[in-house]
Amino acid sequence: MSPFSRPKANFFTHHGRFPTTVTTSTNSTTTLMSGQCCNNFLLLSTSHLHHHIHSTTVHQCCSFLLQPISAPSLAVWSILRRFDKPQLYNHFIKDCRLLTPHTPSMQISPGAIREVRLVSGLPAVSSTERLEILDEEKHVISFRVIGGEHRLANYRSVTSVIGDDGGGGAVVVVVSYVVDIPEGNTKEDTMLFVETIVRCNLLSLKRLVEEGGIGRRDHPITNATVISHH
Repeated sequence: MSPFSRPKANFFTHHGRFPTTVTTSTNSTTTLMSGQCCNNFLLLSTSHLHHHIHSTTVHQCCSFLLQPISAPSLAVWSILRRFDKPQLYNHFIKDCRLLTPHTPSMQISPGAIREVRLVSGLPAVSSTERLEILDEEKHVISFRVIGGEHRLANYRSVTSVIGDDGGGGAVVVVVSYVVDIPEGNTKEDTMLFVETIVRCNLLSLKRLVEEGGIGRRDHPITNATVISHH
C-alpha cells in the first residue's frame, strides 16, 4: 500500500493532456498549460499564463486544477490573498503563524514565511512556506514549501482568479503546482494525493464564498475540474 493516505471521497474529475510541451534539456521540460479542453475554463490571458508555467525534472510532476465559483473576483481574492490565514478555507490546516516580523499595519509581501500545522490523519505534521508572489492587481498568489515534516519536497503552488473584473459574475480559480515525487511512490500516487487535497480546498473555498453570502448564485456551478499532465 502506498505510504500516501488517500481520502475516501468521490469527485467529478476530467483528465486530459496539456496541449503544449517544450523540451528545454534532456532531463527537464517546461509545460505550457491551457484550458481549451475544459468546458468550464476561461482562457488564460498572457498576463496570467506565465505564472502557470512550471519547469519540471524527471523526478517531479505538475498539473493544474480549475474551480468555477459564482462570486465576484474581489470576494474570492479577499480570501485567497490571506497568506497569514490559509485555514479560512483550507480545512487540512490546524493553525498558521508568520515567522517573519509582522504587525497588523504591515502589508505581507513576497519573502514572508509562514509555518502551518496540519490536522491529524494526514501523512504530515507541519509545513514551512515562503510567499513567492502576491499580485493584488492580477489576483495571483504563489508559495513554495521550504521545510517542515511532510513528504512533498519542493512543492510550489500558484493560484489565480480569472474573470469577472469586478462585474459580480462567475470566476474561475486556477491552481497549478509542481512537486517532487517521493522515493517509493509513483507519479500517479503523488498527483492523486496532491490533487485530492487541492480539490477539497477548492470546493471549501467555493462553499465559503457562495454559501457564506459573499458570492453570487447567478450561475451556479458545482464540482472542481482537474486537468492532469500524464
